[in-house]
Amino acid sequence: MTAQPDRPISAFPEYTKNDTDSDGPLAGVKIVDFSHFVAGPFCTMVLGDMGAEIIKIEAAKGDDIRAFPPNDPFLDGQGSPFLWANRNKKSIVLNLKSKEGIAVVHDLVKSADVVVENFSTGVMERLGLSYDDLKKVNDKLIYCSISAYGRTGPFADRMGFDTVVQAESGFMSFNGFPDRDGIRVQPVVMDTSTALMASNAIIAALFKRERGGSGQRIDVSLYETSLNMLGYGAMQYLMNGIEPSRVGNSSNDTAPTALFHTSDSAFFVSSSNTVIFQRIFQVIGRPDVAEDPGLQDRKGRLERRDEMFDILQEAFGKETWSYWEVKLREASVPAGEMRTLPEAFHSDVTRESGIVSRIPHPTAGAIPNIALPIRFSETPIVDPVAAPLIGQHTREILQENLGYDAEQIAALQASGGLGTFKISKND
Repeated sequence: MTAQPDRPISAFPEYTKNDTDSDGPLAGVKIVDFSHFVAGPFCTMVLGDMGAEIIKIEAAKGDDIRAFPPNDPFLDGQGSPFLWANRNKKSIVLNLKSKEGIAVVHDLVKSADVVVENFSTGVMERLGLSYDDLKKVNDKLIYCSISAYGRTGPFADRMGFDTVVQAESGFMSFNGFPDRDGIRVQPVVMDTSTALMASNAIIAALFKRERGGSGQRIDVSLYETSLNMLGYGAMQYLMNGIEPSRVGNSSNDTAPTALFHTSDSAFFVSSSNTVIFQRIFQVIGRPDVAEDPGLQDRKGRLERRDEMFDILQEAFGKETWSYWEVKLREASVPAGEMRTLPEAFHSDVTRESGIVSRIPHPTAGAIPNIALPIRFSETPIVDPVAAPLIGQHTREILQENLGYDAEQIAALQASGGLGTFKISKND
């Protein structure tokens, strides 16, 4: 293999396998995964990390996000975004437009616990793979649909993506500075939060079924999730008609909450109550401000926000961040340096958390792994396995999960049930 260029991942340790016999809290759960892009795949990855078996069904071209950059020859058609959201899965290629491909799906669903899909509304129905269709195959099935605007109602046909619902939900209007348009949050927060809503819903449905319930359909949408992601600002508006304004790096609710500059860096401080406000001004040697009668409640501090900011900025600018970091931490003031992404990943906090490591990859040698931020005392997250190559497990799934023999697999290949995908004896 050609030598790879140095990457930031080389600074992180190899993943250390857990030393228990646990296969994860969801061991034994089987999930047939039709999802693509981000929200669906991130949902099933969370469940896979918890021990569920995830069978990712792909067309011969694969999940479209496989092609998202950066994509280099060492990854054999896998872009970084795909690797990020598809750990701990098996990939099988099927032609869902053929009766033979659909027959394989039915065989998989017979023993499955969950189906997850995030196609445009109507696609699964046209394929004959709707909840009603698959419930006839397995009446205990939990069927989770993830969509932009829900599967029912006048907007069910609309396509929508993370940034679109950020705009439509009002989320974007919260962000940025008052003299400009609202700004999107660049990380795909609506996709990932929708994924977490869906994974929670699936776990709840599995729990209910284990307690004597039945299978059921779950509907989770990006738009409705985005309304939840507005935080308490939504309730403030609904209760009092107060529309949150854009305040950049400050706050509509507390002061002095802001970004400050030291002599060599910048940091953010959050002053959520009177005690913290007092600690901040004690740290900079201004007990007179800390004890000012007019600043002992939130309303008074908000009215004099600019005055306090100027006092603090003048003080903080005289010393380095390393100086203020110690002072603020000793005083129990919530404050943190504004870091770039490289600075964050190589920080002491990230290193000590152990959340970032590197894991083996069949063509790249090693790739980064960002673990879930969940720790179970008795059933730990399963050891990570890199996202699969397109159709990597097709033969394995057909043989081991479904019991197909070589003749049946050859017939399926010849019939077009695998589309244009060719499997080898080593797949």
